[in-house]
Amino acid sequence: MRPTGGPLLSAVHGDITEEAVDAIVNAANTRLARGGGVDNAIHEAAGDADLRAACAELGGCETGDAKATQGFALPARFIIHTVGPVWSGGDRGEDDLLASCYRRCLEVADQLGARSVAFPAISTGVYGFPPERAAAIAVHILRTVPTAVQAVHLVAFDAATYRLYQQLLDDAPHAPG
Repeated sequence: MRPTGGPLLSAVHGDITEEAVDAIVNAANTRLARGGGVDNAIHEAAGDADLRAACAELGGCETGDAKATQGFALPARFIIHTVGPVWSGGDRGEDDLLASCYRRCLEVADQLGARSVAFPAISTGVYGFPPERAAAIAVHILRTVPTAVQAVHLVAFDAATYRLYQQLLDDAPHAPG
């Protein structure tokens, strides 16, 4: 369901590196160095040497922030790198930091003029954020934060995360607050 003025949200089960969108989001580390999971896949598909050089010029990225590079060999024109929080039990601001990742990615997408963006499940892999909680935060922020982005793909590599996104998107939008 699409809130007035908000992007159309859809769940996709697949490989984020194959998304034909203006920008894909990379779940990065603070050094913006090649890591594991989705970060590794993005570096490989974009062209590791080019992406490493571009990331080095950015000087790292703080948790909850986002920075952009070219998409290089990807179908996407841009990569928005964001650093999600490491789950530490939920009492160290993890929810707010994850929400900040989604907000900052939308802000960067707007600055780039991107109208379509694909997001992975930020922080749910090696960073250990509970998938259900992370998906709920993602959908809430993407439904409520003002943006010029018109389409958002929530890309799930695994079937369980895809089902989480589908369930949340099938629910009626919740009022902010």
